[in-house]
Amino acid sequence: MSAQSKTSMNGAAHSTAQIEVRNPVSRELIGSIAICSEDEVRGAVERARGAQPAWEARGAKERAYILRAFADLLWARRTDAMRLIRQETGKNDTGAFLEVYGIVTEAYWLYHHAPRLLRSQRRPALLPFIQYAKVHFKPHGVVGCITPWNYPLYNGFTDLIPALAAGNTVVMKPSELSPFTANYIVDLLYQAGVPEDALQIVTGDGSTGAVLIDYVDYVSFTGSTATGRKVAERASKRLIQYTLELGGKDPLLILEDANVELAAAGTIRSALENCGQACVSTERVYVTEPVYDQYLQRVQHYAQQLNVSVGDGFSVDVGSMTNERELKRTEAQVEDAVVKGAKLISGGKRRPDLGPLFFAPAVLTDVTHEMDVMREETFGPIVAIMKVKDTDEAVRLANDSEYGLSGAIFTRNLTRGEEIAKMLQSGDIGVNRTYAVPGSHALPWGGRKHSGIGRRGGPEGVMRYTQPQSVLVDTMIGSVPSLTLLDSLTMNTLLALRVLRRYLPFI
Repeated sequence: MSAQSKTSMNGAAHSTAQIEVRNPVSRELIGSIAICSEDEVRGAVERARGAQPAWEARGAKERAYILRAFADLLWARRTDAMRLIRQETGKNDTGAFLEVYGIVTEAYWLYHHAPRLLRSQRRPALLPFIQYAKVHFKPHGVVGCITPWNYPLYNGFTDLIPALAAGNTVVMKPSELSPFTANYIVDLLYQAGVPEDALQIVTGDGSTGAVLIDYVDYVSFTGSTATGRKVAERASKRLIQYTLELGGKDPLLILEDANVELAAAGTIRSALENCGQACVSTERVYVTEPVYDQYLQRVQHYAQQLNVSVGDGFSVDVGSMTNERELKRTEAQVEDAVVKGAKLISGGKRRPDLGPLFFAPAVLTDVTHEMDVMREETFGPIVAIMKVKDTDEAVRLANDSEYGLSGAIFTRNLTRGEEIAKMLQSGDIGVNRTYAVPGSHALPWGGRKHSGIGRRGGPEGVMRYTQPQSVLVDTMIGSVPSLTLLDSLTMNTLLALRVLRRYLPFI
């Protein structure tokens, strides 16, 4: 179903302005989407707001069952979903499969855990036995999800389905580069039982997302740090809450006791997943001096084995980039590094023989922090490698960044690896494995510093979509009329409770 028909189905008249969506590999036209007007966006939010009480009233268990049914549908139709993802992004089969798998398993995790997390909790009251208290977790209302192009399924719906699980309704604004994946997945959610007014899509460019912020009750945004600042400012003016998953400049530390073979292969894998167009991809590699030469030799070896192709199948390691803007940024960073003294030892050129946006992955050595490739987010297939004296220098340089999203360490000493991980100023760190935290649905992940605010994943990723409401009930046992908060009975009770609470945690 097209984006146009989706909104028309909900009763809105469309603007005439259209955006063409093209396959980045073939440049063939996939379709066109409307740029929704402010009236259309407001109408979608109003319908979602009207549908929210009934969706919340279904209860957490029923909503969880619907998400499990959706996951089963998506898994059954994974081939179609993967094909659509690849058409819009140019990525390989591996990347498309992992998007599908990630959302399917997240939905299963929510099915098992969201009802328990959202259950009202009994808490100690001021005066035990006479009073009792509960905390209820209420949805915000209508959540606006503004989602990116690089992972149109995973990054689009890893924020959306927890919002639905928590009892919110959602209006989604997908990237104009990859809207049809979002439409396809929303159709599956409808088939699984989500009411159409409870989940809607508005299409368009950045102006559509800006308008959406003006009407929803909560904003979830994934995108660049520059745009994230604008989202935060706009949401703050309305005093609504938000989460931002923004840019990264993720470090990888290769310690002197690392398994060099695994570290080199892991570097290539982590830096080049989705052509490096991932917020959690490795962008800075710090290699301790004792293993540097051996590590570099193995990185060159694995770089030469890469299968860069337009073809199908899981044997393709690197596919196409998605848009010209990111390709030009990648080229500019390679050029800046070489001009400033870096060595390009592999790749670094376009591959027009494969397609207009193919780029041979670049391996750079002798890089420094004076180069753009070590300071600015890349979002392209570059492996930038820097020799460091020891682990202390690696940690210092890894933290020398305005970003703090993800990172990784390779070491045989697992205890030491965990201790060093805690020294890094990043939202998540993998020891001997990259990309594992975002795929572990019980774990929260998100950025520090300029990499974002809030967390997705785990209980934290569900509970951000709720507002706690405390309710205290006084049974009035032993109560007498009083005009003061400290009548003699209350005073004596409080004094006794002070002593008990020094020793008993449950009172």
